[in-house]
Amino acid sequence: MTPADLVEIALQEAHRWQPSINAFVSFDENGAHAAASKARTELASGIDRGPLHGIPVAVKDVIDVRGMPTTAGSRHRKNHLARENAECVERLVQAGAIIIGKTTTHEFANGPTGDRSATGPTRNPHDTDHMAGGSSSGSAAAVAAGIIPLALGTDTGGSARIPASCCGVVGLKPTHGALPTRGMVPLAPSLDTIGLLARTAADCLLLWTALRGTRTIALPPGIGWIKPDSIYPTQPSITCTVRSRVDQLLTGEADVQEASDLREAYRIIQGSEAYAQHSELIFNSPELYDPEVLARLLSGGEIPGWEYVKAMELRHSARQRIQPLLNRYGVLALPTIPLTPPRLNSRMEFIDGSSLETRKALLSLTSPWSVLGLPAISIPAGTAEGLPAGLQLIGPPGAESQLLRVAAQIEETQYPMKGN
Repeated sequence: MTPADLVEIALQEAHRWQPSINAFVSFDENGAHAAASKARTELASGIDRGPLHGIPVAVKDVIDVRGMPTTAGSRHRKNHLARENAECVERLVQAGAIIIGKTTTHEFANGPTGDRSATGPTRNPHDTDHMAGGSSSGSAAAVAAGIIPLALGTDTGGSARIPASCCGVVGLKPTHGALPTRGMVPLAPSLDTIGLLARTAADCLLLWTALRGTRTIALPPGIGWIKPDSIYPTQPSITCTVRSRVDQLLTGEADVQEASDLREAYRIIQGSEAYAQHSELIFNSPELYDPEVLARLLSGGEIPGWEYVKAMELRHSARQRIQPLLNRYGVLALPTIPLTPPRLNSRMEFIDGSSLETRKALLSLTSPWSVLGLPAISIPAGTAEGLPAGLQLIGPPGAESQLLRVAAQIEETQYPMKGN
C-alpha cells in the first residue's frame, strides 16, 4: 500500500459519500497526487517524516491551505484564494500529511448545528436525516465515514467536540493558545482554537504530536464526574450511556458551581467578539449572510460593554476556583452534548419534558471549558437511542497528551453489556 493508493482510496470514498453527507467543499486532487508521489520517493530513499508521512487528511474551510479557496462557508468569501498555508497546516505538511480537500463548515464557524453553509448542510453519516453537529461538521463527518483518518477543525465553544460526539469520532480542543491560529478565519479570538478530529484517541495523539510535540504533565490518578443536569437539562439515556462508559474509573463527583454562569459568559464573550470581527461586513453586505447567522451576529452587537467586562472578570475568577478540582481529580468527565444528534434543521428540542433551543443545548456542556481555556476531548461512548453519544474529558492547561492517553485507555476497555 503506497501513499498514492491511500490518496486514491480517500478521494474515491470522498466522492462516493459526498452526495449523501456533503462533507467537502473543494478538493485538491492534483496536489494530493503530487504529494503522494513525493512521499513515496522520500520514504523509498530513507526520509521518514513520522507516522503521518503519506497519510491523507482534510482541513476545515476556515483554515488556509495554499492555492485553495477559504470560503468559511459564506458567500462573502466565495472568491477568496489562500496564498499561504496556515501555520498549523504547514506543520502538517512538514510532517508528511497529504491534504486532499477542504471540509464544510457552518458559516464563519458560527454555529453548532452544521446546517447553515453557502454550500448546504452537512449530514450525519450514521443517519443522514440528522445533524453532523458544528461547526467543524465536514471534518467530523469525513472521519466518521472512513474517508480519512484525521482532519483539522476549529473549536471556539465546542466546534470540534460537538460534531465529534454527533458523528461518533474523537474531537480535541487544545488549551487556548497551544496551537497557532495564524491563517484561520477568526470568530472570537479569545476563545478560538484549532481543533483535531480523529477516529481514535491514539490517532489523535499522533496528530497532536505532529502539530505540537509531546509534553507530559503528571495528573492525579482519578476522574471526577460532573452531573450534566447541574449545568443543563440532559436526556437520561445520554447520562446513562456516557456514565456507564467511565463509571469504573470514577473516583468521585465534582461540583463546578460556576458552570451555568460560564455558559452565560460564553454567550457574552463570543457574541461581542464575533460582532467585532464582522461589523464591517454586516454594515456593507448583510444580505450575503445566512439569515440565522446574521441574526446571531446582530444579537452580539447588542451586548453592552459592561457585560463583556463582567464576563471576563468571571472567566478569571472561575479559573482560580476550578484549579482545586483539577488538582484533586486530574480529569473531569461529563457528556459532550446533553441529547442525541438532532434532526437536520431542528431548532427546538425536548429534553425530559422541557422545550429547549437546539443551539443552546448543543453548546451547553462544552462552552464552559472554552471560557476557561482548558483542554477538552470528546470520545465515542457508545450509542443512545441508536445514535452516537460522546464522553467529554477535561484536564488542566497543557495536559493534552495525558488527556489523550487517558482517553485511549478508556477506548481500550469494552463497552458495558446491556441487559442480562
